[in-house]
Amino acid sequence: MRDQAVREKRKLLDLGKRDTMKLTLFLIFSFLANVAYANLESGLLEHLMSNYDKMTRPVTNIEDIVQVNLKLTLTNLISLDAKEEALTTNVWIEITWDDTRLAWDPSKFGNITVLRVPHDLVWIPDIVLENNIDGNFEVAYYANVLVYNSGYMYWLPPAIFKSACPIEVTYFPFDWQNCSLIFRSKTYSANEINLELAMSDETEGIIEWVDIDPEAFTENGEWAIRHRPAKKVTDPKYTHDDLEYQEVHFYLIIQRKPLFYIINLIVPCVLISSLVVLVFFLPAKAGGQKCTVSISVLLAQTVFLFLIAQKVPETSLSVPLIGKYLMFVMFVATLVVMNCVIALNVSLRTPNTHTMSGKLKRVFLEVLPQYLGMHLEPSEDSWDIPRPRRRSSFGTMLKAEEYILKKPRSELMFERQKDRHGLKSLFFDKFADGVDVGTTTNLYKGLAHMAPEIKDCVDACNFIAQSTKEQNDTGSEMENWVLIGKVMDKVCFWIAILVFTIGTVGIFLMGHLNNVPELPFPGEQKKYAPP
Repeated sequence: MRDQAVREKRKLLDLGKRDTMKLTLFLIFSFLANVAYANLESGLLEHLMSNYDKMTRPVTNIEDIVQVNLKLTLTNLISLDAKEEALTTNVWIEITWDDTRLAWDPSKFGNITVLRVPHDLVWIPDIVLENNIDGNFEVAYYANVLVYNSGYMYWLPPAIFKSACPIEVTYFPFDWQNCSLIFRSKTYSANEINLELAMSDETEGIIEWVDIDPEAFTENGEWAIRHRPAKKVTDPKYTHDDLEYQEVHFYLIIQRKPLFYIINLIVPCVLISSLVVLVFFLPAKAGGQKCTVSISVLLAQTVFLFLIAQKVPETSLSVPLIGKYLMFVMFVATLVVMNCVIALNVSLRTPNTHTMSGKLKRVFLEVLPQYLGMHLEPSEDSWDIPRPRRRSSFGTMLKAEEYILKKPRSELMFERQKDRHGLKSLFFDKFADGVDVGTTTNLYKGLAHMAPEIKDCVDACNFIAQSTKEQNDTGSEMENWVLIGKVMDKVCFWIAILVFTIGTVGIFLMGHLNNVPELPFPGEQKKYAPP
């Protein structure tokens, strides 16, 4: 048993040694093959570069034109800075052309069909971003150029471009922008190279759009891409010898996602602005409180206006939609303050300063309340309207006469006057025992002649009665002025509600109807989009 175990152990060790030797030989052969292949690539590169001049165009005759194809692949729409009017994108630029000087026979170089060459060793058409805004005309990283055995050159460098994009702020924040990336050669004219859009390997057609890889693309949180056409543009103002004659434009027609601005700007602005309408529910005499609320709303709207000014470019060509709305509600708030001042002036009027005409009283206290659903009871002059005499008046006069004609009291009042006028207590006693209602007036007249003090008392009573009548008249007219101010507030309330509602809906409806056109270019029936 022990000998058998030893033999099996030796057998396993032999198998392990054999596997180790096989693996070692495989690694050695792989290394030698790679070295041989690297030597072949080095030899090929040395062969191609022996008589190669990277400063000259890859043409046989000087009149020949090099065909250069461009394709733009967008990986990330980083941002659009509306303040600086700059579009930042992360792209891959695919540039292809033919260089017959770098062609070879694969059979002579170990069937090598493609060679990776540093960009600074071969001729490059010098394609740059013309409308850059940061002075960086070139790509971010110079990748190697793929050289195929047929002389076909393929270069795909990545780049982060910051290009100029004129911002149209008329419908902000419901706007859409048309930005472009303009490429052209900074060295060669149209007589030397011909810029064209790349061809599709699948459809064998021109790629007239900005390519987007769904797996590598990162969607922007503020902007949505609606159209991405591409086209070659030639400017007839220039000749073929000018560098500006031919350009390749890649367009990005993007629409803003307004949810952020609706939640953080528009809704608070509308809610704060609507508070100005509530001042009409305050009493007509509360002018100070009304003005305080209105001015507070004006200050809040000014703060929103400053916030908007920080988001849009400083331009005088157009006014943003949200700016128009703020100017509108500020104008409404100013009118509300003016109404508060006028209503307060009307409510505090008195008969000493103003006279209320009958027409004014009829319009504001009779006609308008009927249409406004108000139930007002104007104060009338109770002294000018005859009222039925109450029964208690006659009893009061009898008691007053009895009070005057009572013997003990009359003797106290006319202690010195009764002897002068020949009045005897017997006469008053007899008269008091059987007073006649018909003789009341004569009694007053007799008392007036008999007692000057009673006449002065009657005059004082008349003066008090006249003063009370004037005070009642003044209070009634002042109350009517307050009611007129209340009617004015109600009228202005409904006017403000209508103006505020119609203005708000109308202004923001303009932004809602500002949609991106179905076709990228007016007058052309092409969508410039992949099938």
